[in-house]
Amino acid sequence: MDWRSARPRRPCWNEPSRGARCVRWRRGCCTGCATRPGRARDQRMSANRTRVATRRLDTPLGPMVAGAADDGVCLLEFSDRPLLPNQLRRVEERIGRPTAADHPHLDRLDAQLAEYFAGKRQAFDLPLMLKGTGFQERVWTRLLEVPYGRTISYDELARRAGSPGGSRAAGRANGDNRIAIVVPCHRVIRANGDLGGYGGGLRRKRFLLDLEAGGLQGSFL
Repeated sequence: MDWRSARPRRPCWNEPSRGARCVRWRRGCCTGCATRPGRARDQRMSANRTRVATRRLDTPLGPMVAGAADDGVCLLEFSDRPLLPNQLRRVEERIGRPTAADHPHLDRLDAQLAEYFAGKRQAFDLPLMLKGTGFQERVWTRLLEVPYGRTISYDELARRAGSPGGSRAAGRANGDNRIAIVVPCHRVIRANGDLGGYGGGLRRKRFLLDLEAGGLQGSFL
């Protein structure tokens, strides 16, 4: 079977014993050593590029995949998000090859997430690598300015990013955010008060907003 037609069943980041070793998907397992067309080219392209340390973090909302390079955190995504393989690919294209490893930035991220979910932290103190298109980076930067416990609309996000009337484009950039929670895309809702969308699922979005609104603690699962 051609590798392009092999549809992954789920990421092995949900299996701690395997997720510690792998970051790629193929036929239900992420295999960092599998050969495929174009892999040699990918290796040449990344040979002199930054290596991204990538590991699983456990949170009250379920396991997440986190990534960091020396310049900062560049990935925090729910391991069951269908778009996780795309996010990993974009990290590789824009920053460097994800490699299962530890990094001091990931230790700090893990500790600060624990404080956040315990209601003891309202802002993250971490270096971030926000690598995207110019518009995406403007949107993600504006997201960092939305205070804990507050929300804004997609229209307002577009206006702040310099694109009045571009709410759909702002929504897409919001959905392409690769550093969930830390870059608070969950704080963007529709103008009528509806939650709108969320890559990690609306139950998680509601949990995060309730946590920030009233100090909600406990397990989501």
